[in-house]
Amino acid sequence: MNIDQERQLAVGIDINANHVRPKRDGIVTATATPVHVGHAVSVWDIRITDERDDLICASRCTLAVIEQKGK
Repeated sequence: MNIDQERQLAVGIDINANHVRPKRDGIVTATATPVHVGHAVSVWDIRITDERDDLICASRCTLAVIEQKGK
């Protein structure tokens, strides 16, 4: 949503995940919030919660924005 998908790609640089509690069944929901959205790099905080809104995992993902070859 934050790149020109006709000419750019978002590729992972780094991911960190802290698993707070196990979850064997039910529903989990991931919500990503941008920390920084730049032209070359974006950083996202991700919260994964269950149906009771209990935190299952806290994560941070860093992405590089690169130009597609030949575009």
